[in-house]
Amino acid sequence: MNSARLDGATDPNLALLTVEEAARRLRIGRTLCYRLIGSGELESVPVGRLRRVPPEAVLDYVARLREAHRTAVPAA
Repeated sequence: MNSARLDGATDPNLALLTVEEAARRLRIGRTLCYRLIGSGELESVPVGRLRRVPPEAVLDYVARLREAHRTAVPAA
């Protein structure tokens, strides 16, 4: 049996992530993740009184970071 545990940070079948799960996927703290959500850098949606992050939003955020890094660093 595989000892790797499937939680929200690794389960690809989840439609929405908690803020904590999104933070774990990004390897950042919960507070920073809430800050990114508040600034609009990381998309989130309200579900009742809760805040959830679509998994694609995490990938989009990382893609924007990578693109910003590519344009900021001149090619050798």
